[in-house]
Amino acid sequence: MLTDIEIARKAKLEKIDNIAEKLNIPEEYYNNYGKHIAKISNHYMKELKDKKDGKLILVTAITPTPAGEGKTTTSIGLSMALNKLEKKSIVALREPSLGPVMGIKGGAAGGGYSQVLPMEDINLHFTGDIHAITTAHNLVSAVLDAHIKYGNKLNIDTTRILWKRAMDMNDRALRNIVIGLGGKANGVTREDGFIITAASEVMAVLCLAESITDLKKKLASIVIARNLKGEPVTIGDLKIEGSLALVLKDAINPNLVQTIENTPALIHGGPFANIAHGTNSMMATKMALKMTDYVVTEAGFGADLGAEKFLDFVSPTFKLHPDTVVLVATIRALKYHGGQKLDTISEENLETLNKGLENLKVHIENLKKFGVPVVVAINKFATDTEKEIQIVKDYAENLGSKASINTSFADGSSGAIELAKEVIESVEKENNYKPLYTLENTLEEKLEILSKEIYRAGTLELTPTAKSKIKFLRKYGYDNLPLIVAKTQSSISDDKKKLGAPNGYKFTVRDFELSAGAGFIVALAGEIMRMPGLGKIPNAVNLDIDKDGIIKGLS
Repeated sequence: MLTDIEIARKAKLEKIDNIAEKLNIPEEYYNNYGKHIAKISNHYMKELKDKKDGKLILVTAITPTPAGEGKTTTSIGLSMALNKLEKKSIVALREPSLGPVMGIKGGAAGGGYSQVLPMEDINLHFTGDIHAITTAHNLVSAVLDAHIKYGNKLNIDTTRILWKRAMDMNDRALRNIVIGLGGKANGVTREDGFIITAASEVMAVLCLAESITDLKKKLASIVIARNLKGEPVTIGDLKIEGSLALVLKDAINPNLVQTIENTPALIHGGPFANIAHGTNSMMATKMALKMTDYVVTEAGFGADLGAEKFLDFVSPTFKLHPDTVVLVATIRALKYHGGQKLDTISEENLETLNKGLENLKVHIENLKKFGVPVVVAINKFATDTEKEIQIVKDYAENLGSKASINTSFADGSSGAIELAKEVIESVEKENNYKPLYTLENTLEEKLEILSKEIYRAGTLELTPTAKSKIKFLRKYGYDNLPLIVAKTQSSISDDKKKLGAPNGYKFTVRDFELSAGAGFIVALAGEIMRMPGLGKIPNAVNLDIDKDGIIKGLS
């Protein structure tokens, strides 16, 4: 059996100019990064503004498990299948972070015969967007510390600095550090730390900016500290939003690549969905909608995280109208939610499957609360039995959602034709899309709605720290912003050990973080790490490059 990278190497790539030509992108609006990658100028949006939008398909999943779900593979396969059915389609995805690539997850460019290419470049540095975001983020830190050393004109309280440093790697030892040691020449001694670049607010801002002007405005609004009176201090107060935008001048441009079947793909931005909004850049999505008939985009982790944020925050903020949601499920993951052990997950077990279906039910019900049609994609593994598949199909259809088999990992676009046909039919159905909450709802009301309607909690509890932070947000006029909940991706609850479909429990919010530049408030529920750590045997030990430049171990 060929590995992902071996399959990718056997694929025949078209020159990226041919892909751009298929999309009718004029030469002056894109720059080649080699033969197979291009960046599309953000200025091209002005040329597209009068064109009609295509259909928007959001791909999400049941609650993630170690058994895997395959959202990215499904997204790519679906877009390729739509093209095979002579429907123009672009898949719009996030960029992989090097932290997970070197950690436990590996690559994030799809898999098997459903990949975006060139997968080695996409997984390893790509066009340098994430490095530019890292540099911009750390420029803020450097200027902030220099400002404090040279008189601290803004009266920044060094015990209330909210801005940590960033790097695109998993490194637990850097979560909490002390800086400024070594005397007066080395700055002011204070506590600090690192977050992974995907968790940076600069990442979120880049993915939400609609132009360079908008980018600078959003960057200037980022709150980085509080002064001695407790008032917010912003990047705009440091007067460096222009230099940050300069660092990000190329990173703001969406990346054009192709699938293994030479259909177009836009890959841009990479915020995580358990700590931010979890989708690719709005510029890429909006460009894609103007250039094609069907845009397939993916939201990170399960439907309670990425999809909820896409439907409650991203879509209303940017006037998007999702036409259909595809909910990815696997037999293996459902059995895991039903209590089956990972080492026996390939064995048929109808009892654990039926128990695990409760997780699928919660996500279908939750998504339908937004008024959007839902199609279930069963991402098929070789060990799935016909009996198991039929049980899931019948269950989904009893809940009012068609279920289709997806085998695009093994069969490419041919394996997603059934799914693509269901999606084409679904986008024509009645659509009453509406977010669950509005900006008129108070912060507490937004939390109450999400905790009860999406996370299925019985009660909501705010710690004293969280209540105190609400007072700060209200005092300075931030409390009316949309809400992003940061919580575990392994459960619909705030406790990763609660598998399946927990309900009636207490959902606890321990604190809030303000992302004023990105335009949302983050509610922290449970223990969320913004700087992951490497495992005992990280994926890095599997990666290598030989004397001929052939990369090994990337998947």
